[in-house]
Amino acid sequence: MSFYYQKDISIQKDSSILYESIYLCMMGPAKEHRSKEACTASLNAVKDALYVLNGKWKLPLIISLQEGPKRFNEIQKSVGEITPKILSKELKDLELNEFVVRKVFSTTPVTVTYELTPYSESLDKVINELREWGLKHRERLVKNRKTEPVLEAMSA
Repeated sequence: MSFYYQKDISIQKDSSILYESIYLCMMGPAKEHRSKEACTASLNAVKDALYVLNGKWKLPLIISLQEGPKRFNEIQKSVGEITPKILSKELKDLELNEFVVRKVFSTTPVTVTYELTPYSESLDKVINELREWGLKHRERLVKNRKTEPVLEAMSA
């Protein structure tokens, strides 16, 4: 099975050599040891991940659903300022990428819930790392915030 990236680069999905070269490109000891192919493969892998998780809503939706299955309005309330139209689109995208499953129950009225798939657990490390980085970044910004008073413009 191959992935085809831009510029006609074909990469075997299960190749340990690929993952080793990506690791060396990203974590290698020195830039001169990084091959162009490894860096291109690494860049394309990151682009693929960002393509699937793009936008400001997908990860917050996944985090919201980590509490358990929810109905549409419950998700909208838990996430905040997302419109129904955008929420619907984002849930469909998450469903297409196999992170979320939509379940329809034949009740009166019909009940629809959304819940995470086992595959969504593959994002746990990513979410935890982003959370940790976000906390440290916010702390850094608050710590380094200038405490000098803002000078008001003098009226002429």
